[in-house]
Amino acid sequence: QVQLVEAGGGLVQAGGSLRLSCAASGRTFNRYIMGWFRQAPGKEREFVAAISQSGISTVYADSVKGRFTISRDNVKNTVYLQMNSLKPEDTAVYYCAAGSSSLSINNYEYAYWGQGTQVTVSS
Repeated sequence: QVQLVEAGGGLVQAGGSLRLSCAASGRTFNRYIMGWFRQAPGKEREFVAAISQSGISTVYADSVKGRFTISRDNVKNTVYLQMNSLKPEDTAVYYCAAGSSSLSINNYEYAYWGQGTQVTVSS
């Protein structure tokens, strides 16, 4: 069982930056791939970024590539999402998730989810 708690959301102007964090409970954090997903009002949850257990491999949605960076600290049991050059269309609730498969962009590969943190980007 893994419990995930996100933090770092908020209101930011377009072009600004935010850093999300997701703290995981337990001593097996480094066994899980970690992902970030987001869900805007009236839309389905979509993949944002994912990182392998070691942190060496990452994958990004095309919409955030070059602007967002996912990273992890396996000592602190935390995964991060650095978001730069934010756009109004990045407004959503952001969720972190943990999975035990290989690196994946599919939400069904992730068994554990946080409660989400709101990110609002004003124009």
